[in-house]
Amino acid sequence: MRDSNTQTLYDYLVSEYNHHFDYWDWSYLDGRRVDVATQPKMWDYIRAVQTAMQQVQSILDMRTGGGEKFADLLRQYPVPHAYATEGYAPNLAMAHRLLDPLGATVYAVDDETLPFADNTLELIINRHGSYNPREVLRVLKPGQHFITQQVSDQANVRIHELLGRQKELLSYEGAPHKSAWNLEYATHELHAHGWQIIEQHEHFHTTRFLDLGAFVYYLKAIPWEVPDFSINAYFDKLIEIQRIFERDGMLDIPFHTFFIIARKP
Repeated sequence: MRDSNTQTLYDYLVSEYNHHFDYWDWSYLDGRRVDVATQPKMWDYIRAVQTAMQQVQSILDMRTGGGEKFADLLRQYPVPHAYATEGYAPNLAMAHRLLDPLGATVYAVDDETLPFADNTLELIINRHGSYNPREVLRVLKPGQHFITQQVSDQANVRIHELLGRQKELLSYEGAPHKSAWNLEYATHELHAHGWQIIEQHEHFHTTRFLDLGAFVYYLKAIPWEVPDFSINAYFDKLIEIQRIFERDGMLDIPFHTFFIIARKP
């Protein structure tokens, strides 16, 4: 039996959790979730891709999400043969809606196997999606580039700690779980498969939540981060997190990304 204050918090969090999330439209969290830089960022993913797109006739955007960023890129720099893959079902309809009119072909994928013949593509890009370095190497033409921005295993670790759970590392189909996922591991893995590393950087910043509802909505919107997340399953932990907001007025979550441009010999 919950007291009135606890029930009010529960009802509020359920309402936040159930608020509609439209693909990658984060406007509901405007002013409630902000990025706080802790160091200068040494790369611009979009600018790097724009530069590369002007020199190729074919491009693949791996794990395109809803296709918004890729669609914007193709409108600015049309590429004759454009492709995208996506494995998250809710995103596929949006990706087709945005990319089909631009002449891009969207493939539904279940793993990191790419639906292309060997030595087919001139540019492969990947923003925050898993990939198999051997498979990317296979479909890329010699001398061409793979551009990726990745979220490391240190991103959002505090979320898992606050919820009393262990963060799991992802792996690609048929491969064991990675022992780590960071710039050092990723570049070593690419080198081991024969890639040449052209550029590499990493960046640390903080995601600041200004209320618990924003925190709950964020976790609902990215279900792969805490797959079993629900208000009921984690309510006791959410009560503890609410006390942090009451004490500090905010909740800071360290975040870590890295960037690589690799070339197929």
